[in-house]
Amino acid sequence: MKYGESTFDIIYLLFAIVMGVCILRRRRDAVGRQMGIAVLILGCGDSFHLIPRVLNYFVDGNFTPWLGFGKLVTSVTMTVFYLLLYRLWLRVYGEREERKLSIAVYALTAARILLCLLPQNRWLENESSMLWGVVRNIPFVALGGIDVWLFFRKRAELRVLRPVWLLVTLSFLFYIPVAVGAGLVPMLGMLMLPKTVCYMILIWVFWKLAREDGAGSKEP
Repeated sequence: MKYGESTFDIIYLLFAIVMGVCILRRRRDAVGRQMGIAVLILGCGDSFHLIPRVLNYFVDGNFTPWLGFGKLVTSVTMTVFYLLLYRLWLRVYGEREERKLSIAVYALTAARILLCLLPQNRWLENESSMLWGVVRNIPFVALGGIDVWLFFRKRAELRVLRPVWLLVTLSFLFYIPVAVGAGLVPMLGMLMLPKTVCYMILIWVFWKLAREDGAGSKEP
């Protein structure tokens, strides 16, 4: 199992980081930068958790603090990713920014990051309680729900982005049981594999948009 999981993790990280760079190189306008930076933040953030996880399988030593710190970094960068997904929605569809909606998005982002930084998470011990797992994920799920709603509303307007709402929904359905109950039922951690597949498909969707709409664009 350790070989299969480690190989999958490495492939995902390489895929995310390489595709983020490719998107930035392929499409050089504001939308391309938004997509490329979002993908790089996702991949680089996940590396803080996945690299220690891979090393823990093959190297003797206590990786508990590194695994916990990696979860903290990943929690923050995933939150930023969904904030950028909202910003991408505004740019791609040319929507005027609604003050109340943006306030809600930024407030949920700030609340999630603040909750993740509190000592009750016990990140360095890598053993957060189920209650705290629920608390810190409430604003995160709400943030993701806004993104799902927004992309669902526009699903008929741009074919290449049609699956975004479904991929985000599935990623949360796979993520929530892990975030809440993996401490009690370790096997739930296996749900992170299909969640990661959703992310990889989402990255590929961004790449398709970069290829279809932005080849050679130099818009500032």
